[in-house]
Amino acid sequence: MESSFGSDFGSEFGSGGGGGGKLDPGLIMEQVKVQIAVANAQELLQRMTDKCFRKCIGKPGGALDNSEQKCIAMCMDRYMDSWNAVSRAYNARLQRERANM
Repeated sequence: MESSFGSDFGSEFGSGGGGGGKLDPGLIMEQVKVQIAVANAQELLQRMTDKCFRKCIGKPGGALDNSEQKCIAMCMDRYMDSWNAVSRAYNARLQRERANM
């Protein structure tokens, strides 16, 4: 599932951001941050889908029954809660380490 983001991203680097051939480090950093955020979101979605499908779907078919729908919804909620808890702890640790530098 490739988006046009990658091609836009590369073309902006190649053009120097339209600034007469000069690269704007701030713009480049923002683009890199956006690209990392997109990659993280894609990874989260893929892992969550894989884990919850394996856990909740016993016999794939044309539709999900009520118990499978409920299992998937609860699994995704728990996965997101866990992801958010880990992210908060990781960010707090990064902030503490930066403060100690």
